[in-house]
Amino acid sequence: MWTSKALLMLSVTIAFALQTMQTKKRKQTRLSFDEIFFSVLHGEIIEDYPTDKPYPSCLIYGESFAGEPIHSVWAYNPVTQWAVLVTVYRPDPDRWINWRIRRKQ
Repeated sequence: MWTSKALLMLSVTIAFALQTMQTKKRKQTRLSFDEIFFSVLHGEIIEDYPTDKPYPSCLIYGESFAGEPIHSVWAYNPVTQWAVLVTVYRPDPDRWINWRIRRKQ
């Protein structure tokens, strides 16, 4: 479960993680550093994966400056208190309801 301390540490480490994220991934999604940062900072956790290995993770829904949906998956290491960006993408409207709920397949 993501505690308030973990969420605070997530917000503190977002900038560092995004700076070190692969440029290729950002180019594929055509998202800028600032858009990803903004989407997480103003976003919400829509799925929680407490049993993920090696660290618990969560899916965050946020929006770009233009209001376009962005999903990012973050893992949190409770020992070091670092958050790690696993992936970032633009969600497929055929797979999501209001960008927050997965559609039944």
